[in-house]
Amino acid sequence: MKYLFPLVAVIVLARIAWVGSTIPGMQNVFGIDVPYAALILFIGGFCWRVVYWAKSPVPFKIPTTCGQGYSMPWIKRNKLEAPKNTTEVIGRLFMEIVFFRSLWRNTKASMQPGPVLTYRSTRWLWLFGIVFHYSMLIILLRHLRLFVEPVPFLISALDAFDGLALNPTPELSLYVTDGLILLGLLALLLRRFLLRPVRYISLVNDYFPLFLLIGIAVSGISMRYFLRSGVDIIAIKQLLVGLATFKPEITTEIAPIFYTHLFLVSCLLAYFPFSKLMHMGGVFMSPTRDMANDSRMKRHINPWNPDIKPHSYASYEDEFREDMVEQGIPVDKELPEKAED
Repeated sequence: MKYLFPLVAVIVLARIAWVGSTIPGMQNVFGIDVPYAALILFIGGFCWRVVYWAKSPVPFKIPTTCGQGYSMPWIKRNKLEAPKNTTEVIGRLFMEIVFFRSLWRNTKASMQPGPVLTYRSTRWLWLFGIVFHYSMLIILLRHLRLFVEPVPFLISALDAFDGLALNPTPELSLYVTDGLILLGLLALLLRRFLLRPVRYISLVNDYFPLFLLIGIAVSGISMRYFLRSGVDIIAIKQLLVGLATFKPEITTEIAPIFYTHLFLVSCLLAYFPFSKLMHMGGVFMSPTRDMANDSRMKRHINPWNPDIKPHSYASYEDEFREDMVEQGIPVDKELPEKAED
């Protein structure tokens, strides 16, 4: 059920868009209203999550370290695994965001005859993670040609490089990233099916974004290569440029596969801020990644601490000495004798 429910949910969403877009008057809903609502949810939710994380107190220095930290000048240290200043923290974040460095170090523990506990490097998760994320990045950049006019040279060049690599004819070109993103997504999905420990800890919210992304990829590939009838690219570009300039207009009838693709993308945008996909923004807000390992050199003071003025016992006794003496509580300094009349 953990994977069946998300799969059915994605199929139902696709079916709703396909059938709904064929109803007269509903193309404006699936082509204009839903994308705008999803974009508002995405921007609002993303900002809310980032502000929420930014306001969370960090009372302790909690960077994760996997290497030798700074100690003595003659002891070699690991600047990326145990950064001690802001420059090294930026370097660590760069390697994590661009090259997924933590996944590169992934290891698998197993018992060998003896018995001996051994650790082996398993980098296939890193490989398919890289394939998926960079394919998605290139696809997103390629799609910018549908939202702007004229199309920037770099976008056109990227589109040509990705599409003409396998076939020099634009109409028959096969985008390399179309196949790679499906390969990466299917590998990440099979990992949750085939690896027993991963399958045990996987939840509905682990499967749903994978099925949703696969649905988006399949509908997009189908629209380009298989269900081309009724896919008017000029009308699609007019609509998308209109959405980007807040002057949307549907000039002619477009095939349901386009609205299905657009609706699934809108669902992903609306779901994004409230899902595990927010690791895209969370990696910049994680104190285990963006804090320097300098707790032995600098005293860490939580900036969210309330402004509490110190109140010593001496000042406390000065303030309440008379009441304390009246209640029989011992005091360090006696009350001054009252002057006789």
